[in-house]
Amino acid sequence: METLEVLNSVKSDEKLFFDEMFDENNNVRPYYSDIVDYFGGIAKGDFKRLNELTRANFFKQGITFAVYSDQNVGVERIFPFDLIPRVIPKHEWDTIEKGLLQRNIAVNLFIKDLYNEKKILKDKIVPAELIFSSSFFCREMEGFVPPSGIYTHIVGTDLIRHSDGDYYVLEDNLRCPSGVSYVLSNREATKKAFFSLFSKQNVMPVNNYTQMLLETIQSVAPSGVDKPTCVVITPGFYNSAYFEHSFLAMSMGIQLVEGRDMFVENNFVYMKTINGPKRVDVIYRRIDDDFLDPLCFREDSFIGIPGIMGAYRSGNVTLINAPGAGVADDKAVYTYMPEIIKYYLGEEMILKNVQTYKCENESDCKYVLENISNLVVKPVDESGGYGVFIGTKHTKAEAEEYKKLVISNPRKYIAQPVMNLSVQGTYIEGEDTIEPRHIDLRAFSLMGKDKNFVLKGGLTRVALKKGSLIVNSSQGGGSKDTWVI
Repeated sequence: METLEVLNSVKSDEKLFFDEMFDENNNVRPYYSDIVDYFGGIAKGDFKRLNELTRANFFKQGITFAVYSDQNVGVERIFPFDLIPRVIPKHEWDTIEKGLLQRNIAVNLFIKDLYNEKKILKDKIVPAELIFSSSFFCREMEGFVPPSGIYTHIVGTDLIRHSDGDYYVLEDNLRCPSGVSYVLSNREATKKAFFSLFSKQNVMPVNNYTQMLLETIQSVAPSGVDKPTCVVITPGFYNSAYFEHSFLAMSMGIQLVEGRDMFVENNFVYMKTINGPKRVDVIYRRIDDDFLDPLCFREDSFIGIPGIMGAYRSGNVTLINAPGAGVADDKAVYTYMPEIIKYYLGEEMILKNVQTYKCENESDCKYVLENISNLVVKPVDESGGYGVFIGTKHTKAEAEEYKKLVISNPRKYIAQPVMNLSVQGTYIEGEDTIEPRHIDLRAFSLMGKDKNFVLKGGLTRVALKKGSLIVNSSQGGGSKDTWVI
């Protein structure tokens, strides 16, 4: 009976990358030994059937995402999921968790300062022009502090492991971080497919996330509200993350609403129900700042709630995350994280940043233009892998064209060295083989009134295309279950 050749997953040309399963001598890392033995004994036909069954279950449950073409036409697809889990030993996770908490606390203090006293700008730790030129800086937030002083209730932090074995923060996601629903769905799929293997491992749970999320949301209700009415607001069915919006609302037992389901009266927000208007106290928003309130932002927004910013600033409703929080996940602001942590906490940064060149800096821009073939260049305000230029993957002519974009608007771009994302054995559909593919990790953190929480796991994203460093599902990537053991 032909089995999966797990032990052949490490190729000689992959030695410059850190392999999650195997050390430099091709020996199985101890915390992967049971998994390698287990998968190495599965018949190819059996694994293929399990994979097809999982895909069918994802389809039945509506676990999908939408990819938008150049014509902005959404194509609904089953979320790609690889059955071979990624393992992180607890001693490594403890460092990651400690670093995430440090980073999140500092970032929240930073945002509060930016919209109020602006001490860090006055002390010239971070350039004021960098903040005020950010497309995410929200003037409507100036002079206002939300309940409990929390701006970033939910954070998605993207980490990679470089060839040196260390973890690096690639970027922070502070606006509407997505993907946690896939973490929970992936875990259920893995448990069902490989229950005997899973039950023998001491895997930290992830199914407590939605309860912790609900507690976080409720904890930051407006003053004097003991039993808050909480909702999740979505742009609608055609949004690429609609599955997640509905999944989280259902899991928390709260209403999923659209802008048309709500209205503002006398600076209070109400939800339309069959029994008449019902006051809403906390809104977990999955709508970008620009579309949130047509009276303050984009006038042509049909998915927001007119007047909601007035209700928010009056203290009658809490928005999660706060508008304007994205000023701190601008990829140029990211470069100042070591200084931000030192300034507010008096500590050295636990999780490293990737070396970053700011194209608005003349000397940095000169270096980027001269070395673009060896760099990754990114727009500071994009997500999902859109607009990313990986110099080693493009022709000289393509590099010259991208240079024109950088020159036309240097503030919009940063550049980083091509990081050697770690690899892990991944099942390749159609070939029935397990081959190394590049992975990263999106970790999820919560900040409530009296409690901080980091989900012990996360979304391991995998670049399914051979040699690709782009792990985003919108760019052809998939995901794995993440076991912290």
